[in-house]
Amino acid sequence: MASRRRMLLKVIILGDSGVGKTSLMNQYVNRKFSNQYKATIGADFLTKEVQVEDKLFTLQIWDTAGQERFQSLGVAFYRGADCCVLVHDVNVMKSFDNLNNWREEFLIQASPSDPENFPFVVLGNKIDVDGGNSRVVSEKKAKAWCASKGNIPYFETSAKEGFNVEAAFECIARNALKNEPEEEIYLPDTIDVAGGRQQRSATGCEC
Repeated sequence: MASRRRMLLKVIILGDSGVGKTSLMNQYVNRKFSNQYKATIGADFLTKEVQVEDKLFTLQIWDTAGQERFQSLGVAFYRGADCCVLVHDVNVMKSFDNLNNWREEFLIQASPSDPENFPFVVLGNKIDVDGGNSRVVSEKKAKAWCASKGNIPYFETSAKEGFNVEAAFECIARNALKNEPEEEIYLPDTIDVAGGRQQRSATGCEC
Protein backbone atom coordinates (compact mmCIF):
# COMPACT_ATOMS: atom_id res chain seq x y z
CA MET A 1 0.00 0.00 0.00
CA ALA A 2 2.86 2.37 0.89
CA SER A 3 4.31 2.15 -2.61
CA ARG A 4 1.19 3.55 -4.29
CA ARG A 5 1.68 6.39 -6.71
CA ARG A 6 1.45 9.78 -5.06
CA MET A 7 -1.84 11.45 -5.85
CA LEU A 8 -1.88 14.82 -7.57
CA LEU A 9 -4.34 17.38 -6.28
CA LYS A 10 -4.97 20.26 -8.67
CA VAL A 11 -5.88 23.64 -7.19
CA ILE A 12 -6.78 26.78 -9.16
CA ILE A 13 -6.41 30.29 -7.72
CA LEU A 14 -8.76 32.91 -9.19
CA GLY A 15 -9.44 36.57 -8.49
CA ASP A 16 -8.96 40.07 -9.84
CA SER A 17 -5.58 41.32 -10.96
CA GLY A 18 -3.44 42.55 -8.05
CA VAL A 19 -5.25 40.80 -5.19
CA GLY A 20 -2.15 38.75 -4.33
CA LYS A 21 -2.72 35.36 -5.96
CA THR A 22 0.92 34.89 -6.98
CA SER A 23 2.16 36.20 -3.63
CA LEU A 24 -0.03 33.77 -1.70
CA MET A 25 1.22 30.86 -3.80
CA ASN A 26 4.87 31.92 -3.40
CA GLN A 27 4.49 32.47 0.33
CA TYR A 28 2.99 29.01 0.78
CA VAL A 29 5.36 27.07 -1.49
CA ASN A 30 8.62 29.04 -1.12
CA ARG A 31 7.97 31.13 2.01
CA LYS A 32 8.96 34.21 0.04
CA PHE A 33 7.31 37.56 -0.60
CA SER A 34 8.28 40.23 -3.12
CA ASN A 35 7.15 43.86 -2.94
CA GLN A 36 7.53 44.17 -6.70
CA TYR A 37 4.28 43.53 -8.50
CA LYS A 38 4.53 41.59 -11.73
CA ALA A 39 1.33 40.60 -13.54
CA THR A 40 0.99 36.93 -14.31
CA ILE A 41 0.93 36.27 -18.05
CA GLY A 42 -1.45 33.42 -18.86
CA ALA A 43 -0.95 30.87 -16.09
CA ASP A 44 1.80 29.43 -13.96
CA PHE A 45 1.92 26.67 -11.37
CA LEU A 46 3.99 25.51 -8.42
CA THR A 47 3.89 22.18 -6.64
CA LYS A 48 4.26 21.30 -3.00
CA GLU A 49 4.27 17.97 -1.20
CA VAL A 50 1.58 17.90 1.47
CA GLN A 51 0.63 15.35 4.09
CA VAL A 52 -3.03 14.84 4.86
CA GLU A 53 -4.07 12.11 7.29
CA ASP A 54 -0.71 10.34 7.07
CA LYS A 55 -0.73 10.22 3.28
CA LEU A 56 1.54 12.21 0.98
CA PHE A 57 0.08 14.19 -1.89
CA THR A 58 1.42 16.57 -4.49
CA LEU A 59 -0.51 19.82 -4.47
CA GLN A 60 -0.32 21.44 -7.91
CA ILE A 61 -1.32 25.09 -7.49
CA TRP A 62 -2.29 26.99 -10.63
CA ASP A 63 -2.04 30.76 -10.59
CA THR A 64 -4.01 32.36 -13.40
CA ALA A 65 -3.94 35.87 -14.81
CA GLY A 66 -6.51 38.20 -13.32
CA GLN A 67 -6.60 40.48 -16.36
CA GLU A 68 -9.60 39.98 -18.59
CA ARG A 69 -7.53 39.77 -21.75
CA PHE A 70 -6.01 36.52 -20.47
CA GLN A 71 -9.19 34.96 -19.12
CA SER A 72 -9.84 32.95 -22.26
CA LEU A 73 -6.62 31.06 -21.52
CA GLY A 74 -8.20 29.74 -18.38
CA VAL A 75 -10.41 27.03 -19.82
CA ALA A 76 -7.69 24.41 -20.22
CA PHE A 77 -6.29 25.17 -16.79
CA TYR A 78 -9.65 24.92 -15.02
CA ARG A 79 -10.31 21.39 -16.24
CA GLY A 80 -9.61 18.62 -13.76
CA ALA A 81 -9.35 20.96 -10.77
CA ASP A 82 -10.02 19.44 -7.35
CA CYS A 83 -10.52 22.75 -5.54
CA CYS A 84 -10.87 26.40 -6.53
CA VAL A 85 -9.53 29.26 -4.40
CA LEU A 86 -11.22 32.64 -4.80
CA VAL A 87 -9.10 35.58 -3.64
CA HIS A 88 -10.09 39.19 -2.97
CA ASP A 89 -8.25 42.17 -1.53
CA VAL A 90 -10.04 43.29 1.68
CA ASN A 91 -9.09 46.88 0.75
CA VAL A 92 -10.78 46.81 -2.69
CA MET A 93 -14.54 46.34 -2.75
CA LYS A 94 -14.63 45.62 -6.50
CA SER A 95 -12.37 42.58 -6.04
CA PHE A 96 -14.89 41.22 -3.51
CA ASP A 97 -17.89 42.03 -5.71
CA ASN A 98 -16.24 40.11 -8.56
CA LEU A 99 -15.89 36.87 -6.56
CA ASN A 100 -19.26 35.73 -7.80
CA ASN A 101 -18.20 36.27 -11.44
CA TRP A 102 -15.03 34.24 -10.88
CA ARG A 103 -17.00 31.46 -9.20
CA GLU A 104 -19.57 31.32 -12.01
CA GLU A 105 -16.85 31.48 -14.67
CA PHE A 106 -15.02 28.57 -13.04
CA LEU A 107 -18.14 26.39 -12.84
CA ILE A 108 -18.94 27.07 -16.51
CA GLN A 109 -15.41 26.45 -17.79
CA ALA A 110 -14.41 23.56 -15.53
CA SER A 111 -17.87 21.95 -15.70
CA PRO A 112 -17.33 19.75 -12.61
CA SER A 113 -19.57 16.68 -12.34
CA ASP A 114 -21.21 17.96 -9.13
CA PRO A 115 -21.17 21.78 -9.31
CA GLU A 116 -23.41 22.16 -6.24
CA ASN A 117 -20.83 20.50 -4.00
CA PHE A 118 -17.60 21.48 -5.74
CA PRO A 119 -15.10 22.71 -3.10
CA PHE A 120 -14.24 26.41 -3.07
CA VAL A 121 -12.18 28.27 -0.47
CA VAL A 122 -12.29 32.08 -0.17
CA LEU A 123 -9.28 34.14 0.95
CA GLY A 124 -9.53 37.78 2.02
CA ASN A 125 -5.94 38.90 1.42
CA LYS A 126 -3.83 41.98 2.31
CA ILE A 127 -5.20 42.38 5.83
CA ASP A 128 -1.81 43.86 6.80
CA VAL A 129 -2.17 46.95 4.58
CA ASP A 130 -2.20 50.21 6.56
CA GLY A 131 -2.63 48.29 9.80
CA GLY A 132 -6.10 47.27 8.66
CA ASN A 133 -7.35 50.87 8.46
CA SER A 134 -7.86 50.76 4.68
CA ARG A 135 -10.09 47.72 4.61
CA VAL A 136 -13.53 48.07 3.07
CA VAL A 137 -14.65 44.42 3.08
CA SER A 138 -15.46 43.32 6.61
CA GLU A 139 -14.94 39.76 7.78
CA LYS A 140 -18.67 39.61 8.54
CA LYS A 141 -19.60 40.61 4.97
CA ALA A 142 -17.21 38.06 3.44
CA LYS A 143 -18.42 35.27 5.72
CA ALA A 144 -22.04 36.09 4.92
CA TRP A 145 -21.30 35.74 1.18
CA CYS A 146 -19.52 32.42 1.80
CA ALA A 147 -22.47 31.16 3.87
CA SER A 148 -24.88 32.07 1.05
CA LYS A 149 -22.84 29.95 -1.39
CA GLY A 150 -23.04 26.75 0.65
CA ASN A 151 -20.75 27.55 3.59
CA ILE A 152 -17.50 28.06 1.68
CA PRO A 153 -14.53 28.10 4.12
CA TYR A 154 -13.16 31.63 4.58
CA PHE A 155 -9.68 32.76 5.66
CA GLU A 156 -8.23 36.23 6.18
CA THR A 157 -4.62 36.23 5.01
CA SER A 158 -1.54 38.34 4.54
CA ALA A 159 0.79 36.97 1.88
CA LYS A 160 3.31 39.61 2.93
CA GLU A 161 3.39 38.63 6.61
CA GLY A 162 2.67 34.97 5.93
CA PHE A 163 -0.36 35.23 8.21
CA ASN A 164 -2.86 32.36 7.97
CA VAL A 165 -1.43 31.22 4.60
CA GLU A 166 -0.37 27.77 5.84
CA ALA A 167 -3.74 27.18 7.56
CA ALA A 168 -5.65 28.27 4.45
CA PHE A 169 -3.75 25.91 2.15
CA GLU A 170 -4.12 23.06 4.63
CA CYS A 171 -7.89 23.53 4.34
CA ILE A 172 -7.56 23.80 0.55
CA ALA A 173 -5.65 20.49 0.41
CA ARG A 174 -8.23 18.72 2.60
CA ASN A 175 -11.09 20.00 0.45
CA ALA A 176 -9.29 19.02 -2.76
CA LEU A 177 -8.77 15.56 -1.33
CA LYS A 178 -12.46 15.18 -0.49
CA ASN A 179 -13.30 15.99 -4.09
CA GLU A 180 -10.82 13.47 -5.55
CA PRO A 181 -12.57 10.16 -6.26
CA GLU A 182 -11.29 7.07 -4.47
CA GLU A 183 -10.18 5.37 -7.67
CA GLU A 184 -7.45 7.66 -8.89
CA ILE A 185 -6.36 5.47 -11.79
CA TYR A 186 -8.30 6.00 -15.00
CA LEU A 187 -6.59 3.29 -17.03
CA PRO A 188 -9.70 1.67 -18.53
CA ASP A 189 -10.35 4.74 -20.69
CA THR A 190 -6.84 4.78 -22.10
CA ILE A 191 -6.99 1.10 -22.87
CA ASP A 192 -10.23 1.56 -24.82
CA VAL A 193 -8.83 4.49 -26.78
CA ALA A 194 -5.64 2.58 -27.53
CA GLY A 195 -7.59 0.16 -29.67
CA GLY A 196 -10.18 -1.77 -27.78
CA ARG A 197 -11.64 -2.80 -31.12
CA GLN A 198 -8.56 -4.83 -31.97
CA GLN A 199 -8.80 -6.86 -28.78
CA ARG A 200 -10.27 -10.33 -28.97
CA SER A 201 -13.67 -9.48 -27.57
CA ALA A 202 -14.98 -12.88 -28.65
CA THR A 203 -13.37 -14.45 -25.61
CA GLY A 204 -15.69 -12.45 -23.38
CA CYS A 205 -12.76 -11.64 -21.14
CA GLU A 206 -12.99 -8.22 -19.49
CA CYS A 207 -9.30 -7.82 -18.72
